[in-house]
Order: sequence, then C-alpha cells, then structure tokens
Amino acid sequence: MDVFDAIKGRRSIRAFQEKEIPEEFIEKILDAARWAPSAGNIQPWEFIIVKDKELKMRLAEAAYGQYFIAEAPVVIVVCTNIRKSSSRYGIRGETLYSIQDAAAATQNILLSVHALGLGACWIGAFSEERVISILNIPKYVRPVAIIPIGYPAEKPTPPHKRKLDEITFFEKYGLKK
Repeated sequence: MDVFDAIKGRRSIRAFQEKEIPEEFIEKILDAARWAPSAGNIQPWEFIIVKDKELKMRLAEAAYGQYFIAEAPVVIVVCTNIRKSSSRYGIRGETLYSIQDAAAATQNILLSVHALGLGACWIGAFSEERVISILNIPKYVRPVAIIPIGYPAEKPTPPHKRKLDEITFFEKYGLKK
C-alpha cells in the first residue's frame, strides 16, 4: 500500500467484527511501532497488549465509557517510559519528547493496522490513574494512548480537513505566500 493512500484512507474505527487477529499481524504492528523516530533514538515506548475481556471492559470504563474498546479483539496501550526520556533530556524529555515519541509510535501503529486491512482508533481520553491501576503500570511509565484493533464493522466517510492555505505560513507565523 502506498504511504499516501494509507494516510488518506485510514479512518478511526469504533465498531469491530468478532474475528481474531492473527498473531503475526500483531507482531508486524508492534514492529512498525518500534521503527518510529524518537528523540535521541531513546525509544521510550512500551506496549501493553490486552486481549482479556474483563481488562478490556475496565479500560473502556477508564476511557469514560467508550465501550467499543471492549469489543475489539486486541487493545494496545501505548506507554512512554519517562525515566528513559528524562535521563538525557531532563524535564523537556519527560514532558514533551516522551509524549512525541509515543505519538509517533502510535501513528505507525494506526498506519500499519490500516495496511493490514484492520481498523483502529486512537483513544486519548482516559483516566491515566485508572489505566495505571488496571494494568499495574509503574510510576515512571505513562500511558499515552489506548488503541482498540480489529476487523472493521463499519466504513466511515472521510472527515473534513482544513485547506492547506488555512494552516500554512511561510517564514513567520501569519505570513502567506
């Protein structure tokens, strides 16, 4: 699949078929995630794979009732090890670079999921404290995204996107071509 087709064709999927995902797909998805860029090549990301129905339901509740999470065959919780990022970059590594790195890995997950004919949704609205408790995450690791993955049971239409000339400036903010 062409990268531009993947970027434009990917959709947030919130309804899944009751169909198992092959383990080799999960491995490919995780391998794509680890190839994301990271500040200083620190690679602070860590991934928790959740298939247990009860744990998925608890994650859905921690995500403020987004129960479609529990319907996905697989959920990946993308975390960042803030201790790794802050060891080289201090507070900026902890508060910014670690999040950017996890976000880059998350985007690789979403694109690889789409390339494999699966669907996913990037969930950022959740109680960090509850997710930490549910998954026994240590204090130096921060959950950044919950990604339910499965075979799509819906085909959303493309969302509206702002025009390039609305979001692009040249040389300085506010300057148009």
